[in-house]
Amino acid sequence: MSTQFFNRLSQNYIEILNDEEYYDVTIEVGKDPNVKIFRAHMIILCYRSSFLRRTLTSNKKNNNDSAQIHIKLSNISPEIFKIILKYIYGGIISLNEQESTEILKLIAAADQLHLQELVDYLQKYLIESKPQWIEQHLGLVLQMSFQPSSSNSLLELQNFCTDLMAKSPEKVFKSLDFISIPEESLVSLIKRDDLQMKEIEVWEYVLEWGLAKNSTLISDPDTWIDNDFKAMENTLQHCLPLIRFFSLSSEEFVKKVRPYKNLLEPQLYEELIMSYLVSNIEPSNNILLPRYRNVDGIINSKIINLNIASLISRWIDKIDIKSKYAYTRELYLPYKFKLLLRGSKNGFTPKRFHELCDNIPYTVTFIKIKGSEEIIGGYNPLIWKGPNHNEYGKTQDSFIFSFKSKNNFKDPILSHISHKNMNYALLYHAECGPSFYGDLLIGVKQGNLNVYNNNTCTKLHYEKEIRDVKGNFSIEDYEVLQIIKKVD
Repeated sequence: MSTQFFNRLSQNYIEILNDEEYYDVTIEVGKDPNVKIFRAHMIILCYRSSFLRRTLTSNKKNNNDSAQIHIKLSNISPEIFKIILKYIYGGIISLNEQESTEILKLIAAADQLHLQELVDYLQKYLIESKPQWIEQHLGLVLQMSFQPSSSNSLLELQNFCTDLMAKSPEKVFKSLDFISIPEESLVSLIKRDDLQMKEIEVWEYVLEWGLAKNSTLISDPDTWIDNDFKAMENTLQHCLPLIRFFSLSSEEFVKKVRPYKNLLEPQLYEELIMSYLVSNIEPSNNILLPRYRNVDGIINSKIINLNIASLISRWIDKIDIKSKYAYTRELYLPYKFKLLLRGSKNGFTPKRFHELCDNIPYTVTFIKIKGSEEIIGGYNPLIWKGPNHNEYGKTQDSFIFSFKSKNNFKDPILSHISHKNMNYALLYHAECGPSFYGDLLIGVKQGNLNVYNNNTCTKLHYEKEIRDVKGNFSIEDYEVLQIIKKVD
């Protein structure tokens, strides 16, 4: 059994710090006129701080004849260094009377001296006790936390600031000191999928930041020469690959990007041009997906994600329905997807389907096929009827679809009801779930109403076949959701 007496030990070391007889190091701290010299002990400083160990060792080699070593720390104030020394010697830190700006200076000093234990504590303290202050002084905190010397030691504070910026970017981009934020901070922000800004705004602010770094350039790119473009390209070299140019509309591209085409790689620019001109051209594999903006409450699904919800919404509203680049455009989410039924929760029977989904218009069905990642489904602009009906639904606006997986939506199959067969777009039957005639049939075999066991996809009245595999398939899970127009 061992007993630890840290309180007394800490007090003894504080007494050593205050002793003026046995010191062997003097540290000159601060800048004129606020300069102070502290006495300290090399062995303690070396074992507590790797930064001070290197500094003191270097000075000792250069001053072999001197019994004492003298070093300077001009970028730390005496008031801050006094607190740091108390921590180094006694492991004591008191923040009750410290202003938030002083805590930030403490973090910077502890980071410089490689006191990671203290850095971690101070970051957590500032985030948990002063979140509103950080938000109000975001520019100042960014400047400090993303300083080149900090490396990854201030990662917690960096992430907190980046989260704040992503959720409320207007507080940064519309502030007067936006152009002064560090490049590392800007890059960290525009990397985020959840940055709550339109992509065209991201591009415009990045350009503004780049122009501020090249004060000799005027804002009109028509006046730029090759050297001007090169200077701007060098400034934005870490930002340009993070702009999701394919998310922009054709009008945004022509007005806002085309004038700066010399900043872009020729291959990228050519593909951008082609994506707006040729709908069936195959996209390359390295295109960044659109950001998730304002997505709270859009959809409650375990089968699909927001990218698929965006594509379904485009198909419903007949926007870019033939373009293979549709999935790269800015997320189109004018609807909320209200869950009516989930098989794994409500059961896999026609009875439960009709109880929960009949007489509700504008529904989308998603089916996860058992034993694969494949997702199939269909859109019904009408209502579902049953179980006392045995008839067909007539509409020219229904469609069925398939995706290779939840995360592979690059090459979906979209199949509309053919005009001549729109009388047979839907099938209403007591033994069927959401069925689009036989092109997508979900049902039970006669006499067995317990579980869907008669599920097939056979091209009959829709334009395309949505599955390569013939025959019956099993359902892992399925959902029926009602789409409801969002109110701005």
